[in-house]
Amino acid sequence: MEVGMLHEGVSGAGAAPGTEGLGAGLAQLMDEWAHGVVVVNLEGRMLYANQAACNEFARRQVGEQGARVLQTLHGDDARSLQEALAKAGDGKRSLVALALGTGPVLSAAVLPLKTDSGVHSGVHSSVRRAALVFARASVCESLMLCFFARSHGLTHTEELVLGILCQGFSAPEIAEQLQVAVSTVRSHVRSLCAKTRSSGVRELVKRVALLPPVVPALRQEAVH
Repeated sequence: MEVGMLHEGVSGAGAAPGTEGLGAGLAQLMDEWAHGVVVVNLEGRMLYANQAACNEFARRQVGEQGARVLQTLHGDDARSLQEALAKAGDGKRSLVALALGTGPVLSAAVLPLKTDSGVHSGVHSSVRRAALVFARASVCESLMLCFFARSHGLTHTEELVLGILCQGFSAPEIAEQLQVAVSTVRSHVRSLCAKTRSSGVRELVKRVALLPPVVPALRQEAVH
């Protein structure tokens, strides 16, 4: 499924300079996104899913891409998504929590996708599709943490301590998990703050939480 389908009217008359072929480039960009993104029609049938969404579906043992999203939902979850898609048809946004497949409840923003194919012929824009944008799996995902750690020259132990800090644990709790002295953990924290130029743990964790939501290709290329 080409992502260019989301951009009817981008190329041709009225398009911004340099937008020709944007669909193909956007498809590649969406696969670098850490958030799962799914495009569905207003009946709930999947038209497109980026790589993060496919990974999420695989973890939750959800059916293939062409299946109706609603088929994997039951009861209140199915009704919530149906209502959100109906609102999308009216150009409104929604936030839903879905028990999709196996695993914890998944939060998703449901966004209307307007098409402008009829604008130049005098027909108003309409909504025939919606995008489901999933929440990230966690505040501190392993690949993003690794990206951050390599970018700041952190040691393996410092990266491990940072990951536990991002889960909300205190220095004594981290010391218990790693079976080291509390003073050792605090030494690692001081080094982390120095290397990342953070004023303290709160700022450090906030910086990790606000990292760009992309999946770095660490296995394919070096981090500069």
